[in-house]
Amino acid sequence: MIAIDWGTTSFRAYRLDARGAILETRCAPKGILSVPAGGFAAVLDEQIRGWNERPVVMSGMIGSRQGWREAPYVPCPAGFDEISAALREVRKGIWVVPGVSCRGDAGVPDVMRGEETQVLGAERDGLLCLPGTHSKWVEVRAGRIERFSTAMTGEVYAVLKSHTILGRMMEEGSNTNADAFRRGVERSGEPGGLLHHLFGVRTKGLMGELDAAAASSYLSGLLIGHEIRAVGQRSFMVLGERRLAELYSAAAAALGCETERLDATSGTRALFRLGVMLRGKEES
Repeated sequence: MIAIDWGTTSFRAYRLDARGAILETRCAPKGILSVPAGGFAAVLDEQIRGWNERPVVMSGMIGSRQGWREAPYVPCPAGFDEISAALREVRKGIWVVPGVSCRGDAGVPDVMRGEETQVLGAERDGLLCLPGTHSKWVEVRAGRIERFSTAMTGEVYAVLKSHTILGRMMEEGSNTNADAFRRGVERSGEPGGLLHHLFGVRTKGLMGELDAAAASSYLSGLLIGHEIRAVGQRSFMVLGERRLAELYSAAAAALGCETERLDATSGTRALFRLGVMLRGKEES
């Protein structure tokens, strides 16, 4: 079968063997925002040309209202059975995976698309952190997503760097400054709150206490520190691409939290299992 992660800005396809192992991978900057109306079928055909396996199971924003066809959110608690029942076929043998929704203690809705396959594919119970533009904190019990919350940490970091006065004090370096990052994490626990702490990124630079090349690392540590403290858990698993996973693990260590890194390719395992479930339905 073919497993696809089709997000807002990128397209990743995985050709899998009969046991779900990855045989071949293809990636392209062909996220849904770059595809003209009615053009999803053509982009898919182009990207998987020569791959004839079926089914094709796609997760991510391709199943959103702005994607090929909307697959409505499945409410929590949600596992493979609930998600499999809500798959949507967009073309013969080609399916999109629904997202998952929940409500917090205050009744405010939260949603995810794409992360649910990573979480279920990890096959681990407990608290999982999926760092990113919109970080997800997901509670899994008995193989089902019970609840989750989203933090816009990555997007806020990008906005503050690109569109506020804080960014004018920064020189982008190729590597994270570990000391500045740790100082930002530690600052997140001091009095004053996030909005006050953010202005300190500027004033520390003005007073020569924060080098321009280290300012972005300090800001990153500050935001991630606030995010982890808000969750209030002493141990969790981290599931994501290497650079971000390392940052969250480092921040957690500075806060005295224990973390475990999980395989970032877990999403393909979940898509493979959904494909097997589809075949079972067709044969029965």
